[in-house]
Amino acid sequence: MSRQAPKQQHDWRVVDADEATVVRLAERIALKLARGDVIALSGDLGAGKTTFARALIRAVLGDQDAEIPSPTFSLVQTYATPRLELAHLDLYRIAGDDDLIELGFDELVASGAAIVEWPERVPGLLAANRLDIHLAQGTWPEQRTLGLVGHGTWAPRLARLAAMSDFLDAHPPWDAATAAYLQGDASARAYARLTFPPPDALLPPSPRRVEDSPSARWGGETPRTAILMDQPRQPDGPPIRNGLPYSRIARLAEDVRPFVAVASALLAAGLSAPEIYATDLERGFLVLEDFGGRVFGAEIAKDASQAELWRAATDTLLVLSRVSVPDAITLPDGTTHRVPPQDTNVLGIEVELLPDWYWPAVYGQPIPADVRAEFMSAWESLFARLLAGPKGWVLRDFHSPNLVWLPERDGARRAGLLDFQDALQGPPAYDLVSLLEDARVDVPAALEDELLAYYLDARRAEPAFDGDAFRFAYAVLGVQRNTKILGIFARLAKRDGKRTYLRHIPRLWRYLARGLAHPELAALALWFDRHFPAASRNAPPNIS
Repeated sequence: MSRQAPKQQHDWRVVDADEATVVRLAERIALKLARGDVIALSGDLGAGKTTFARALIRAVLGDQDAEIPSPTFSLVQTYATPRLELAHLDLYRIAGDDDLIELGFDELVASGAAIVEWPERVPGLLAANRLDIHLAQGTWPEQRTLGLVGHGTWAPRLARLAAMSDFLDAHPPWDAATAAYLQGDASARAYARLTFPPPDALLPPSPRRVEDSPSARWGGETPRTAILMDQPRQPDGPPIRNGLPYSRIARLAEDVRPFVAVASALLAAGLSAPEIYATDLERGFLVLEDFGGRVFGAEIAKDASQAELWRAATDTLLVLSRVSVPDAITLPDGTTHRVPPQDTNVLGIEVELLPDWYWPAVYGQPIPADVRAEFMSAWESLFARLLAGPKGWVLRDFHSPNLVWLPERDGARRAGLLDFQDALQGPPAYDLVSLLEDARVDVPAALEDELLAYYLDARRAEPAFDGDAFRFAYAVLGVQRNTKILGIFARLAKRDGKRTYLRHIPRLWRYLARGLAHPELAALALWFDRHFPAASRNAPPNIS
């Protein structure tokens, strides 16, 4: 147990909170809870510590009706969830730090998080990442005042939590909604599902009435839901080239503005992007239409027809191929967003993830300079020819984790679109190969061939469409994208400890083999064959 008082600190005060507000606050704190945390609850008897603790535990369990016994006599109650192990401790009968150590407190915090009532009984309890919450009687007997102090990593989290609460409280009816944690993606974004009973008089500020949206839940006693997106503006990383960080070179979205802009363009095209009910563009909060949980990958795991789902998504791309990219998209605050180009800087910095991360993971040492130079040289003419062709929308992450099955809608609108904030203007083949060579789900070669032919046939009547040029772009971009993802998955494993992504690597190599078979990629295929022989591609690399 750390005995050093953390230096970082942030204070927040919530005054005259009724019981419902206390419960909502506990649910919001649960969204930010992480392993190694201590939530220290203090206050007078009857001030609401138990109410707060039970609400927090139920939020982590994802069960608003769960029975939560008091730890008064057992001293410790533990709860295991897929997201987090949680311990609830009542220290009223603890004599001091030594008794707490005997309870195994250090181990509980190391493996999960702890909610501690009566923390004043152990003055030495100074966990590095701690949120102190003091509950006191408010102006009226049924109200409470809460003083919150965040230490360590809880200092910035508490500041973000206060900003999120300000946002929700300023946009009724979302202020009254229950907030439930949603598993996010590999980015810094966080998500929660907002749920509350639907008063008939309350409608979110939306371009069209929500009851016209088939995925919104209205009527009777069915709860109404929305998605809270929490994306603070990301600080620049270290400069890696010409004084610019990777995110700038790769043209990745740094705040929520691109998401809002692209969503409006997709909705105007008649596609199923989420409607946006409330925005705080400056601080990075959005309330979005909830498409539900029928993500493509989960659907085929339940024996849904992959061919039907992937064809609907292909239809979406056919619609998008007929939509021009506007010069600028106006945002709600009057500013504009320009969709950046997918140029050689973007394509090149992405393929460099393989020599930067995958090569060292496989070989245990940096790539030799001459081997790296040969690799990049093989891409130059391919990129030049690729970028001389037609340009259109590139949503960039058009694959199963970001596609939601909406069978109640018609045609291309059956594919709900997520995670398009990094959209670019570039070769339209990029999104099709992202779909048909999905990094996380096997797409049989026969289905890939069928849907590629379907797409080409649908566009064949366009006077300016060149099928052979599209097939070339499809092959180059398939190899480019899968090369990039090899590097990303190696980086996630090595830098971030997210080793589960490694299981997808053999699939990426199978896709790479398909693209490298194109005769005009022979030089690049030779480089891969020489440095990553076929026998080395059948198992994930041993990254420690």
